[in-house]
Amino acid sequence: MEKIVEQGLLYDFYGELLTDHQRSVYEDVVFNDLSPSEIAKEQGISRQGVHDLIRRCNKILEEYEAKLHLVAKFVKIREMVGEIQSQADEYMETRDLERIEQIRRLSGEITSTL
Repeated sequence: MEKIVEQGLLYDFYGELLTDHQRSVYEDVVFNDLSPSEIAKEQGISRQGVHDLIRRCNKILEEYEAKLHLVAKFVKIREMVGEIQSQADEYMETRDLERIEQIRRLSGEITSTL
């Protein structure tokens, strides 16, 4: 997964667990594409402070993911739903009963993942 996409997903799932200051700086770097110098000036901290804060936020978010696996489950479910859609499309073309069994299997996997 691309680093920026991964950061976005981690933030989506766990960002509310950061402090307001951490969220503000992290959003400026990841979503607003501001440079550390711009953020440092805006926040009244050093450029090194911005780098340290981003590193700390990344570590915090990755630790939450290591414990809870919410992003991994989300990605897996999204892949399985895509496979269900593909199988359903193929079934509509062929009316293949084996496809229905694959769709049932995938939907069971999704249910067990939740």
